[in-house]
Formats: sequence, structure tokens, C-alpha cells
Amino acid sequence: MNNQYGYMRVAAAVPRVHIADAHSNAEGALKIMEQAFAEGVEIVVMPELSLVGYTCGDMVLQKKLLSDSEKALAWLMEQTADIPTIGIVGLPVVFADRLYNCAAIFGQGVLWGIVPKSYIPNYGEFSELRWWVSGYSIKDRHIRFAGQECPFGSDLLFDLHGVEFGVEICEDMWVPVPPSSMQAVQGAKLLFNLSASPESVRKHDYLISLIAEQSSRTMAAYVYASSGHGESSSDLVFAGNAVVAELGRVLGVSERFVRNDRMVISDIDVEYISTRRTARNTFYYPDAPEMRVVEVEVDEICHQGDLRRHIEPIYFVPEDEAARAEHCREVFSIQSAGLAQRLEHTNCKTVVLGISGGLDSTLALLAVCDTFDLLGLDRKGIIGVTMPGFGTTDRTYQNALTMIRELGCTLKEISIKDACTQHFKDIGLSVDERSTAYENSQARERTQILMDIANMCGGMVIGTGDLSELALGWATYNGDQMSMYGINASVPKTLVKHMVEWYAKTRAEGVLRDSLLDVVATPVSPELLPADGDNIAQKTEDIVGPYELHDFFLYCALRRRYAPAKIFMLATIAFDGVYDRATILKWLKVFFHRFFSQQFKRSAMPDGPKVGAVGLSPRGDLHMPSDAQDRAWLQEVEEMERELDGIE
Repeated sequence: MNNQYGYMRVAAAVPRVHIADAHSNAEGALKIMEQAFAEGVEIVVMPELSLVGYTCGDMVLQKKLLSDSEKALAWLMEQTADIPTIGIVGLPVVFADRLYNCAAIFGQGVLWGIVPKSYIPNYGEFSELRWWVSGYSIKDRHIRFAGQECPFGSDLLFDLHGVEFGVEICEDMWVPVPPSSMQAVQGAKLLFNLSASPESVRKHDYLISLIAEQSSRTMAAYVYASSGHGESSSDLVFAGNAVVAELGRVLGVSERFVRNDRMVISDIDVEYISTRRTARNTFYYPDAPEMRVVEVEVDEICHQGDLRRHIEPIYFVPEDEAARAEHCREVFSIQSAGLAQRLEHTNCKTVVLGISGGLDSTLALLAVCDTFDLLGLDRKGIIGVTMPGFGTTDRTYQNALTMIRELGCTLKEISIKDACTQHFKDIGLSVDERSTAYENSQARERTQILMDIANMCGGMVIGTGDLSELALGWATYNGDQMSMYGINASVPKTLVKHMVEWYAKTRAEGVLRDSLLDVVATPVSPELLPADGDNIAQKTEDIVGPYELHDFFLYCALRRRYAPAKIFMLATIAFDGVYDRATILKWLKVFFHRFFSQQFKRSAMPDGPKVGAVGLSPRGDLHMPSDAQDRAWLQEVEEMERELDGIE
């Protein structure tokens, strides 16, 4: 186990099966075990009845085969006595003169337990009651098997280095209340399934969804291995499925219909599974049956190097293009539905928002237009106000004008230069002093204009600030931080860009499309410092850091609740070749400092719809005091900085 970051490496393997040839199957399992150990795998699961073949039919009743399979397991344990990888194989077991379809859990020469199949299918292509007895009621029993005595029953959990796992077999997953559900609420974070599921058209997609759903519902990792090459095709075809899923997300799927051994390996984030369960106070079942926990004592396999799973650099944006488009469409729908409810409740038919020609105000304008269309309101009731100031460039100004006009909204243009100049005189601030007061007074002047226009027309001011800005406190308190409804409040900056681009390419044309795409290509800026012609004087990401990094930090810190060291480790993988380690650490320190110090702005944020996995509303996802200390988080970052300086 990766002790520092809480990962456990698991594998689902599909070896070639030799029907009714237990020794050959044990030899195949040995190769799998040796390969798994070489890859640093801590637990590997193989298919149902993998030591004899699922399709051996009545031969499973033969004394010879039953004896051979027991001997094969004993041989396999002997051959792997020096291998600390835990193996899970399937075989028939006779107990009290009854035949059970079982999973044997072994490692480093020890048989740690045997789990019988609970649900025996006898419908359609399955006739398992011909041979097998349900092990559902087998509890608190022991068995002598393969030369060793071990726990036997459906009430077993296994504890490997502090991480509990459970085992079920094929049909057990397909029933209304799978054994793995009970195993999970009793502490199992890893769930293994030995299966022999024949193929049929479209079944595979359903199988994958079922595995993903079970991993989600149980808040666990689900590791599934199903029979493949070598099983009889007299009536059925077995394609060989190896699948690993974690918390509803599929981490790996093997290729099907291949005639060679295959293995899917993945590092499971056990720490995150535990965190998710801790945060979900409904993760329990009061009538869950008691389980026996078997302490598995084998050498620990440590892998501090490579991480065997994909780390997404942009958590908030789906990597698949089709999924990303659907994601953007759904976020628009949530935004529109939220604002529509607020407008209906207040009987408001006019909204006011400032349009800068930047990404956030553009997204807000598009979402408001969708809302008005949803309610059947005239878009003329959308008052888009452009308020050029000292830093406004012609590029953003022209884009603002174009979008308001092309979308059929009402345009108002009000320069803030004279009002701000007079305000500077009133408070004794030199117009040449480029201070925080110089910048923030412009933001507050714009907010005052919007609020007053809304009062004049009986309208509602729509906020345009996004989730990333709220996280960093990159907003002027009682300026752009304030509105009557923050429609972008839970949309991260990395997603805002994709949403505007998606809208441009799928729902706009002509001049509007060109303008939207130019907004996407424009550097992010508050435009509060005087510009040099059309050159933006302020680029936000030069000041507070790249938004793609901050959104990564935000997701890891709030959704996954990782410590700084783990966030840094993952960021170095996700952004390898994009940012060096020193740069990542620099902005990670900025993130935590700003996140803690700027909570007072979020404590006073207006209403707005939650659209994704992370929200910052003090009435919703984030109940955080404004005077929380950042010392512990910054100390951890600074320790990593010192280590990095020592290395370099």
C-alpha cells in the first residue's frame, strides 16, 4: 500500500481456463500471481470456478475433480508462499456433504478464508441448482481444506494492513440486496467479484453500469473478473471481463474476446473512500448482519513511485468531447431553471447585468437569455450594461456591444471614468495611485450603477462571478462580489471557458459566433488598470496563478479533502510537462492562503444555483468560519518547498 497517500493496488485477472483440468488452471493462476506481485499488486481476483472451469457441468460432481481442485489450491499456495500478494480464486468445496461454489482467499502460503456463493441462479441459461447449494446461511463456521483450517462462510471480511475487503460471487451482485452491500456498511472498502457471466448483445454495457453503480452505492471499489478464453462454447460464449470501478467511476476495463491472459490493474484511493463515508452520515444500515473479520498477516507491498490510475488535470471538465457537450448543456439547464424559479417567485420580468466582454459576464448573459426563453419573456427585458473604465480595451468593449445586440437584449452604456475620478477627489486618492482602492472603487461603482438601474426598472441584478474567483476571493467585497442572484456562483473558470465555446459552436452563428469565440480567446482580466491601447494591462492568471491549477486544487481540497502533500503529488502527475514542481508549489501556497483569508466574502455571497460537485455557499456545501487558520496547511506546503530546495 502507498502508505503516504492511501492507495491500494488491486487487479482483476482473466487467465485461460482448462475445463476440468485443475492443475493446468493452478499453473495459470500462478503466472497471474507472479505477474501481479511483479506489478506491486496487493490483491488479485480471478473468475468464478477458475480452478476447474465454470462450464464443466456434471463433472463438478466427480470425486476426482473435487479432489484435484483441492490439491491444486494447496499446490498454488505452496508455490506462492513467498508472494505477499493476496489471491482470490474460484473452486468447488464440499462442506457437510453439500457442494458450494466458493472463493478461496490466500496469500503467502496461508488459506485465509473461503466464501461460498450466496445466490444460486436457476433461470434462463443458468441451471446452477443442479449442482450448488446456497452458502447464504453459512456463518461462523470453519473448514479444513487444502491441508489447512480456515474460516468458512458468507459472513467473512478480510483485513489487509488496516483495509477491509469483501468477496462475493457472480449472481450475488445482480440481486436486489447484494452481499457486498452488507459487507460495505460493515467496513469493507474493497469488494471483489468472481464471475462467469456469458455474453449477449448489449449485456456488456449493462454489466459495466451495474458494477459502477454498485461501487457508487457502497462507496467502495468494486473489482470484477469474469471467465473468458477456454470456457465451453457449446451454448454460451464467455468474453472475459476484467473491470475495476471506484465510487461510481470505472477505472479500467479489459479487452474482450481475446485469446490470452489479461489483467486490469488500478490503484484504489482507499483514503478518499474513507473520507467520503465519513462525510456521508447516511452510510449505515441498522440491521446489517454481523461479520467476522479475518486479520490477513502478510508482508506489506509498498509502491511509492508510479500511480496506476489516470489523474485528470481538469476535474470539472469531462475529457470526452461528447460527454463535455452534454455536461455544458446540463449546466446551462440548471442555471436557467434556478434563475427561472427566482424570477417567477418575485414576478420579475427585468434583469440587469454588467457585460464586460469577458468570459464570466458572457456566460451569465447566455444563461439569462436561456432563462427568458424558458419563461417566454421578451429578451428586451435583459438590460446588458457595458461600463467602460480606465482599463477597458476596445476588444472587450466591442465584444460586449456585439453580444448584447446580437442576442436581442437591451443595451445601456455608462462610462465610469468621470464618476470614479470625482470619487477619487472626494476621498483624496490620486488618480495616479494604482492601489487596491483605485481598482476596487471601479468595481463598486459598477455595482452601484447596476443596483440603481435595477431599482429604476423594478429589475434584479444578476451576478457574474464564478466559483474559482469565489474560492480565491478574487472579487471586490460589496462590488462584483454582490448581486441579487449569482448565476455563475458554482461554475469553475475552467468550465466557463468550455461552456462559452460550446454555445458558440452549437447555438450561435455569424457575428455572434465570432464574438463568442473571441471572448474565449481573450486573456482573463478585471481590466481595472489603464490599458496600453488594446493591450490588457492586467492578466489575472499572472497575478493569482493559472486557473487550471487552482481548479485542480479546489476540487482536491474540497471534494476529496486531500492534504496539501497529496494534492501536490497528484498535480505533478496531472500537469507533468506543463508546470514544474516549483511552480505548482508556488500556486498551491497562494491557493490555501487566499482560500482561508477570503472566506468572509463567501460568507456574505448571494444566492445562486449549485451545478456541480463543489459549491461554496455558506448555506450549502461550505460551512466555514471566516477566521479559520491556514497555518497547518501552509506549513505542510512550506515543508515541501524546503524538501524541493534540498533536492534541487
